[in-house]
Amino acid sequence: MGPIVIINPNSTESVTHGMDAAVERLRVPYGPTLCCVTLEEGPPGIETDEHVAAVVTPICDLIRARQDEASAFVIGCYSDPGLREAREAGTRPVFGIAESAMLTAMTKGSRFGVISILEQSIPRHARYIRELGFEARCAGDRAIGLGINELADGERTFDRVREVAQRLRDDDGADVLILGCAGLAGTRLALAAAVGLPVVEPTQAATALAVGATLIG
Repeated sequence: MGPIVIINPNSTESVTHGMDAAVERLRVPYGPTLCCVTLEEGPPGIETDEHVAAVVTPICDLIRARQDEASAFVIGCYSDPGLREAREAGTRPVFGIAESAMLTAMTKGSRFGVISILEQSIPRHARYIRELGFEARCAGDRAIGLGINELADGERTFDRVREVAQRLRDDDGADVLILGCAGLAGTRLALAAAVGLPVVEPTQAATALAVGATLIG
């Protein structure tokens, strides 16, 4: 049984470390190894459509290079860059964290709210939600207004995340929340306690599906 390779498509190592910590409890006895890797060719953060397009080929190249050794792959960016192309690049299962998070959220509540980092991400997320046919289950998508490199300020980030989560709950009617960026992984438990709603961390969601698929065969 080969490892599950979890790809951080941006070049910010702290995001990769956060993803690695997020999936720690999924490292189970007799389960696959979980290997988080950083795409060195990626930008510091996937924040624009141009960034999304730029990482598709490097992601597919990495998946082709590790195809024989891996059991599955996870693309660790909430825009799911190159997911369709990556699934065509080889025979191993490939999981996108946005798709996986939304599927998981719909098992925990009626309508999910997405916490994005930047306002400019929201139209891209909305297009993807329409493509997947999940519009009726989406209560809203709101941004905290911080870029990927600003998330290192943990207290400031959490204050913004909590404020947006409360608005999604109280104004938009969300009964389950999705952290719309892998860089927000460390806020999940505290946020769930603060707002009293289930919170889905996308890298955990995708990795859980990948582990299940690997163990089932």
